[in-house]
Amino acid sequence: MPGRKQRHYSIFSLPTLDMSELVKHTLDHDDTDMLIDRWLDHRGHGHDAYHEWFREVRERKHAAHSQKKQIIAWNKGDFAPENVFCRTVDTGRLIPLDRTWTTHVYHHHSFKDRNLPMTPVVFTMLPELMLLRGMHDSGCDEIFIIVTDLKRQEMDDVTEYFKLICRHSFGRPYMRLTHTLLRQRRTPCFPQIDLAVRAILNEKRPRFFVLFSHHGTSYSQIFFTHASYVPDEDIFYDYPTGCPNPCCNDDCEMIRFPRRGLETASVLDIWGKGRRKRIRPRPMCNWIDCDVTFAEDAGNMSGSSEGSEVSVGSSSGGEGRITGQTCSKCKLVKYCSAEHQRKDWEEHRRVCAKPL
Repeated sequence: MPGRKQRHYSIFSLPTLDMSELVKHTLDHDDTDMLIDRWLDHRGHGHDAYHEWFREVRERKHAAHSQKKQIIAWNKGDFAPENVFCRTVDTGRLIPLDRTWTTHVYHHHSFKDRNLPMTPVVFTMLPELMLLRGMHDSGCDEIFIIVTDLKRQEMDDVTEYFKLICRHSFGRPYMRLTHTLLRQRRTPCFPQIDLAVRAILNEKRPRFFVLFSHHGTSYSQIFFTHASYVPDEDIFYDYPTGCPNPCCNDDCEMIRFPRRGLETASVLDIWGKGRRKRIRPRPMCNWIDCDVTFAEDAGNMSGSSEGSEVSVGSSSGGEGRITGQTCSKCKLVKYCSAEHQRKDWEEHRRVCAKPL
């Protein structure tokens, strides 16, 4: 019938998630909270490695006590997500890692028959998801994971495939599947993986998504949709591999977290060449409920020397644009007014400390 919405896959239209045959398993914010509590209670080599890394980050003297670089700040309290803060790449805010999210895990129906639960998939990469979620003020309330049984070489081939199609033909309805992976017998089949990935990119516009493989030893590939979303190598160069084997070395790729920044990250070029507007960070007031955006050329301006909750005011830049003022104690965040700093103080006090 004319005007009837197409629900089946076609090379002549952009795919949508309702075309996919994959089963969706969703973990909401409460589920994520419980997983984080389990992770904190878990005492094993993997957890200790992450704790050790956060402790070393805490002791480093980052040249990055500027408001433009990515930073991880754990200045006070015990090791807990609410005490570890991350600068967001989109708004420049410093937010704690205890902000949860909803995870959508897509998998083949046979995984359920094989008694492969999806919750351990999220638990396996929980610290990485916490950090990636913490790097974004918006756009990461939902995280998408596609579970497969790809072998390592096939995962590499899939990665290169998606880089290729996103670079040359993402969003074009005449794109055809012309890849050798079509001949591989995997679960789900490669066309279903391709459909799900392109549907997620088309409908959800994620900052990143994950391909996770159950084949043999579990491992994963993280795809980023813009270079600015990639973790900074100056901070994450020695990030743990995620492997529970105490004899593991740096070449382990159980979780392909880009410890060397853009050099090893899988970035899909879907933003350039007029497809979408250029992504630009928007420095904003650190109070989470404020929508004031600062002038990009604003300098750091401090108030009183004590760094209390009433230590900063606000000022205006050219053409009435607010430049804001910097917290005088930690030099890490900016506010549009003393009122908003007071409102944010209950959270910011957990990280506010004088630079070493």
